[in-house]
Amino acid sequence: MAAEGTASVEIRRALVRLRRTTGLPVAFGGLVEPGRRQMRISELNGTATRALSALAVTSGNGLGGKAVALARPCAVTDYSSSRQISHEYDAAVSAEGLRSVVAVPVVVRRRVCGVLYGALRDARPLGDRVLTAAVAAARDVEQALVLREEARGLRDETRGLVAAAGVDTARPSADGSAWEQVREAHAALRALAPRISDEALRGELLAACGLLTSPGTGPAREVGLTPREVDVLACVAAGATNAAAAERLGVTAETVKGYLRSAMRRLGARTRGEAVVAARRAGLLP
Repeated sequence: MAAEGTASVEIRRALVRLRRTTGLPVAFGGLVEPGRRQMRISELNGTATRALSALAVTSGNGLGGKAVALARPCAVTDYSSSRQISHEYDAAVSAEGLRSVVAVPVVVRRRVCGVLYGALRDARPLGDRVLTAAVAAARDVEQALVLREEARGLRDETRGLVAAAGVDTARPSADGSAWEQVREAHAALRALAPRISDEALRGELLAACGLLTSPGTGPAREVGLTPREVDVLACVAAGATNAAAAERLGVTAETVKGYLRSAMRRLGARTRGEAVVAARRAGLLP
């Protein structure tokens, strides 16, 4: 999945969370276009029309453009009559029937890369609870995008180290420092993998780890757990109950139990605790 596609998925997920946590009927958002001073609304949730779809918002213009320019949340109680913003996009906003709107920038490494909006169809203050939840949704996107950047960087670094050092995992290179770098990269990849929600990217990370190990040698022994089994064990390691793990992963508690039983069997563990210990020894968990 391309980086932009991954970011769009995170925006889409955040809009669902934003509506669920705030009760707002409408949420939408999009990404800042690379190399340009504008963002484009690409994700809609709860809208009744397509008026906002693909709308290009220039930095500084309207509510979202103001949020991009200032790199901070902005809100208005009545969009069409507000004196706090410019009104280039009134037609699209009015067509959707929106009045109270909040816009929160998604900031990654000091750069605004997207905006999340939440809105009401009547003119009334949104309140601190709504604003706090909107900011939290944006922070979730930021964290997910940073993790993906780190994951890709570590994956590429690992492959580069293997190629440059000519490392044979069954026979460590004579260059001890190069081998130590590879071991450190492997440990970092293994620690980061369980935190990546995108299964395709997590699979790439684990595949990169596989370049550094062979049966009985290398920094860690490979264990054939599925990404979901690793996710469940990570929740268990964090002290989550089956119900809490199910909510976090978006599955049922019975499904969590099934993954846990399967992981325990693969690891030769009799208890949840033993499974976590075995997974850590194998380098599957930090």
